[in-house]
Amino acid sequence: MYATGSESLIKQAREIQEAELQRFYCRISKLLQGKDHGHETIDSLQRLRLILSATKFSRTLPDELQRRLASLLVSSSVEQLQVLSSAVLRETLPPTGQGQKYNVLDHSPLTSHAAGLLLSQAGSQADLAALSSVILRNLEGRPSDGSSHTLMHSHTHTLPLLNAIITYSPESLTEDHVTLLSKKMVDWLRYATAQQGTVVSSGGFFTGPRSRQPGPIAELDGSVSGDFFTVLCVSQAFSEDQWMNVHSFSMLRHCLLTFHSVTDGNMSQDAAPANKLLLSLSLSHSHEDRSEIEGSVVSMVSVTSSSSRLLPPRERLREKAFLYCQRLIEQSDRKAVKRADSELQKACLVEAVCILDCVCVEDSSLVYRAFPCVKALYGRLSADLAYARVLLPLAHFYLNHGDAAAVDSECVWRLVFGRLPAELFNDALLAHELLSFLRLNLPLLQHRGALHLTFFPNLLKFLAWDSPAVIDDFVDLLPSLVTAGTAVELLHSLLDLPCLSAALFLQYRSACFPISEPGGRGLSSLEAFRSPAHRGLFLFLLRVEAGSGDTIDRLSVLHEILAEAADWPRVVQCAQTVPVLLHVYFNVVVTVADGKLLAQIILVLLERSSLLLHIHKYTPEIHRVFSCHLLRMCKLRPSLVVDQWHELLEFAGTTGNVYSKDDLYTHVVWVLGEYLSVSCDPRCTVERITSCFESLEAVLFEITSSAPPPGQSGPAPRVITSLMSALAKLASRSHDLIPRVSLFLSKMRTLSRGGSVPWCSNEEDVVAIVTRGEELWSLLKLPSVAQSVLTPPPRATTPQWHRDTNSALPLRLRALTSFTHTHTHTDSHTHTLTHTHSH
Repeated sequence: MYATGSESLIKQAREIQEAELQRFYCRISKLLQGKDHGHETIDSLQRLRLILSATKFSRTLPDELQRRLASLLVSSSVEQLQVLSSAVLRETLPPTGQGQKYNVLDHSPLTSHAAGLLLSQAGSQADLAALSSVILRNLEGRPSDGSSHTLMHSHTHTLPLLNAIITYSPESLTEDHVTLLSKKMVDWLRYATAQQGTVVSSGGFFTGPRSRQPGPIAELDGSVSGDFFTVLCVSQAFSEDQWMNVHSFSMLRHCLLTFHSVTDGNMSQDAAPANKLLLSLSLSHSHEDRSEIEGSVVSMVSVTSSSSRLLPPRERLREKAFLYCQRLIEQSDRKAVKRADSELQKACLVEAVCILDCVCVEDSSLVYRAFPCVKALYGRLSADLAYARVLLPLAHFYLNHGDAAAVDSECVWRLVFGRLPAELFNDALLAHELLSFLRLNLPLLQHRGALHLTFFPNLLKFLAWDSPAVIDDFVDLLPSLVTAGTAVELLHSLLDLPCLSAALFLQYRSACFPISEPGGRGLSSLEAFRSPAHRGLFLFLLRVEAGSGDTIDRLSVLHEILAEAADWPRVVQCAQTVPVLLHVYFNVVVTVADGKLLAQIILVLLERSSLLLHIHKYTPEIHRVFSCHLLRMCKLRPSLVVDQWHELLEFAGTTGNVYSKDDLYTHVVWVLGEYLSVSCDPRCTVERITSCFESLEAVLFEITSSAPPPGQSGPAPRVITSLMSALAKLASRSHDLIPRVSLFLSKMRTLSRGGSVPWCSNEEDVVAIVTRGEELWSLLKLPSVAQSVLTPPPRATTPQWHRDTNSALPLRLRALTSFTHTHTHTDSHTHTLTHTHSH
């Protein structure tokens, strides 16, 4: 795992003696006494960090060394020394006592490395609360002359640390913490300077008091900004308060959500009478807050009533966040000079719309102020798919507030669920975000009428294109797509997913390589994709909405066209996910479907068992899934066997299915033998039993009297035993058939004396088949016994011994008998007692 040299160093670090380690501590402490720390100091700190990290247990440094390392961490201007001192302190135990844990940093500007150390030392919620107090005191500190730059630089490292505390332990924030942080964020968001920061000069002849003063900030299109500073303003250099503006915006949404949840959960005492609250706040803030419209000369967004200063801090932060986001939306309409700035516009739009959604959820009165801006933004971006990621937050806003504003959202859903997946199915990030949007808002979407349900063929394109990346999303989403109206079409769509994957690849390649280019030829399936004769097949596969039909008539033609796609990696990966999704589908459909729909689904299973794209191992896997859930559906509703008697019998009477679909064929035969009974459905007549018996008898006679077709292996032994058992069950319900099946079973007994047979090459399989035949033949000698064994009544298959004392009596008698046996060992007594108690 490690190189030889590294292993040697680690071994030396682990084997160092305590006396030698104490001498090393003293040496480092002396090195840290001076002001100039050179290469020797850095090398010693590196060795100390290796020694401390090489063992599983933590060490405690001498107090003097720990104090000097902490001082070095906050005072050194060399980042390498900051990194090393922070790393060493993280590997050691903190000083004892809560007061000593933070006192070395309480009044020092925080750097990112010092902040990380403080967070790593917090071991409980109380520690985090104390750390929050330290951080907020650092934020509240007033800069002295010449120290404003250092203090603000400390603030830029404090906010990420505070954001981490809010993320992992929002309960550690008190009401005072939230109030103070809200005030500071209002100042940073709204009152950052509108002038460019001072460019640090590298020196030279022209450096001096006559250097040009910084000008006003600019917009992304190069024009001078006439409004307050935002993250979309351009400057040659940012001032420290402008950097705080950027940091504050990056954590604004998180803070709003946290403050809202903390307020709802722990701060209900804030609900004081509104008049007293506004009066007290207006008196307390009248001398501290700057003018509301300072620096605003152009945008109507910035011109708000001065009454916002009367709001409580959290509400005031919400108001400023609202105005800030409206300003960003206004700025996004400007054409950026640089391409990177246009990407920044998109990212800021996503965040701005999410923040607007957040503040409108918290305060519904803002919906009517926000919707004109949001609606105009949607109208501007809806035609440009380059802004697809922005359209999802807009859709979320419409979903949350469309009803409150009485806005028709149908066009939004047609764009989000219709056009986006159809044209951007190959965008992995969009697929992740759109499916995450669906999962997050699934209850609300279903409450609004399952808005996404109509577009499920379109959503499946994400799955067909990149199955491994989105399979988890679809496992969660698929149950919401299964309804009585979509069940059949959805089943066909799942079975055709490999075909859809191939069609999407052909569509993508056809668009990237026109027919006139060299890459546009070479695939026969691509030529068929472009051919008008087959265009209808691909149009159905690539449809956007459901409801145009369950499937197509020429599936076999489509499979022939896409035969060369059977080994494409994308198609193979897609095929591997289909069995998983089918299990999810069937688990849901049995809970929402009635008998008529389940009967229709059984027809689809039988039909599609021979209409699947020929991919390696794909067809057997699908047949196994079909077999499993066919049994489940018939057990749930035994009358389905009589409802679909003709189709099931036709499938079981086709000899070719024995060789090509042995798994599904075995289960169909078992279902016919088990549930084609008067006890399961009164409509089951003697004529139906006889007809089924004759069909199965003909198949069994055919496969056991001749060799398998050329190129085919012999029938599976369980197919033969299933046919024999089904015939015996049917004969036990119609005694006129017993001589016929007994004659056949008696002939099977002679196989053991006749040596090998042409339809089975394995001698052990022949013996197993003959044994089963002898058991059935013996049962059928006593028709009444055969019926009770082969077709037991429900009370026999579902015993209730724990409720019926008479049924439990034989078990008790056997238990007593076992105790009276003189030759029974003690272990046998214990086993019998345990067995009896379990019954």
